[in-house]
Order: sequence, then structure tokens, then C-alpha cells
Amino acid sequence: MTEYAAAFDWARRAVEADRLPTAVLGIATAEGVVALDAFGATGGRAAKVDDHYRLFSITKPLVGLVAARAIERGLLVPGTPLAAAVPDFGRHRDDLVRLRHLASHTSGIAEPAMDAPGLRDRLVNGGRDFVAGTMSRYSTIAFEGIAALIEHATGRTWDADLAEWASALGADGLTLDDASDPHEVTDAAAHGLDIEAFAALRHPGAGLIGRAGDLLALASALLRIGRGETGGVVHPRTLEMMLRPLTGDIPRLDPYPAAVGQDWGFTWNLRTRAPSLIDRDAYGHGGWAGTELWIHPTAGVAWVLLTNRVDRPVNIDELDNAVITAL
Repeated sequence: MTEYAAAFDWARRAVEADRLPTAVLGIATAEGVVALDAFGATGGRAAKVDDHYRLFSITKPLVGLVAARAIERGLLVPGTPLAAAVPDFGRHRDDLVRLRHLASHTSGIAEPAMDAPGLRDRLVNGGRDFVAGTMSRYSTIAFEGIAALIEHATGRTWDADLAEWASALGADGLTLDDASDPHEVTDAAAHGLDIEAFAALRHPGAGLIGRAGDLLALASALLRIGRGETGGVVHPRTLEMMLRPLTGDIPRLDPYPAAVGQDWGFTWNLRTRAPSLIDRDAYGHGGWAGTELWIHPTAGVAWVLLTNRVDRPVNIDELDNAVITAL
């Protein structure tokens, strides 16, 4: 890990200063994992490199990959209307919400609390925030719509599909099951999240639990696809489609205003305009309690950070730059 010493020093300092309770940091190339270490403890539980963490919104691009695989098989297109799978959706709207809107945070579906019960009912009856495609506001409930389209098109749930092909890559620890014993999110209750109620939802926008090794195996496969090889996930052209910006110059609403410097692709966060990054050829996603997955295809490197606190006074761009400059 000497090559990436600055990145691992960043993680160690963040834990020692109590800016993060734990940190599992891993780095991968197309060939596989090149560095992995763990720091800190949750209460008396020391963090280990193979521990499970709640991934929260890193779930989103994984669901996006399941949908993209269905597109490859001719079962969906980005323009498929949500009403094809959920006929009751849209009865109170005069616009048309399509898969591409759900996947790019432009659907305009009003957002409930992350632990609110009845995902499908809230999808259908939650009301409209704005006309689909005219603005962008971060949406987790939209992924219940993507899950419905996947199941309608394929006859399988998104998580069953994911488990099959992800396991073949070596990412066999991805799960919705709390029996995996993820590290406690230390301030979840303080931020109003009922973890038991949330876990029971098996939320397609935030519910996955996983290990650093699972995400690094996926990232390695995506890096192989990015250089035109078979990665075992999607076709290279499909990955290009997923990384095509879908938000353009439409208004960006909180919590991702235009100043953040990113675009939304097909479920991926594209850092193409991020003002603090050395290398802006980056895509990935973060999660509510500090989890991060970022892939730099031109540089040929990806990194994963797993941690477990909502309030975390750290600047993730510092870590990204430390990884990139190690090359």
C-alpha cells in the first residue's frame, strides 16, 4: 500500500480525529484489488476489511445496472413509461414519467422520508414536485419505479437479478439482509432514521448492505468494460449510455445545485464539472452514512470508502485527489 500511502493516511487521520468512526478504504484497477485496509471501531467493534456496511445510495447505480442489462435484452428502453409497470401512476399528473427520468433524478416525484412505509403507494400517490424532465432534484423514491419496471419486464426482482451476476464477479456479499451484521450507523436516530423500519423496506434506492471487496470487484469489472474488454456486467456501449449526461443545463435543485459541478447519467453521478477534483473523468456514487464508490476510467483506478456516520466533517475530494496523484 506504499504507493497509495497518502490516501490511507487520509483515512487514518480522519478516524484518529474522530471525523469518521471507522474507515474501510480500498483501491482497485482493472486487474483487481491493489490496496485495502481498515481503521477505527464502532463502539467496541474494530473495523475489518471484510465487514459489511449499509451502502445506502450506492444501491442506486447497482439497480441501474440491473435495468441496463434489461435494456440490452430488449426488455426495456430508457423511454419506457413508468405506467407500463405501474398503471395507477400518473393519474394525477399531466406529464409522462419515463425510465430515463427515474434514473436521472428528473422525474419530479415528491420525495418521502427514507424510512416511510408503503413504497409503492408513496410512488403512486406522493404528488408531483415538478414536470418530468424540466428540473433535477435528487430522488430515492424514483428507484421504486425502476424496480417496478425491472420486475415487470423481466419477471424477477432487481435484487435477485443483481445477486446472480454480481456473485459471478466475486461480489457475493451484497445483500438486503440485516443478518449480515453491518456496522451500526452511529447517528442514524439523531437524524430521524428508524433503521429497523428502513431495513424492512428493502429499499431499491438505498437498501443494500455490502463489503468493500464487493464494490471493488464490481469497480474492477467496470474498468475492464471501460477499456473495451468483457467485464461480465454490461456491454461497453451500454456503459457508454449509462455515462451519457442526462441533466444538461436544466435547473438543479437542492441538495445538488449546479455549483456542486456534477451531472446525472443513467443512475451514475458524473463528476465532470467538479471544481475540486484533479481528474474529472470520474463517475460513481455516495451514500447517506458516508459510503463512497468512485471510478476513474481514463486513469484506470477506482476506490471505495465504507464508513458509518451521517455527520462527518471530511472532504471526500481530498481523498479522491490523493488516490489519483498516487498514479
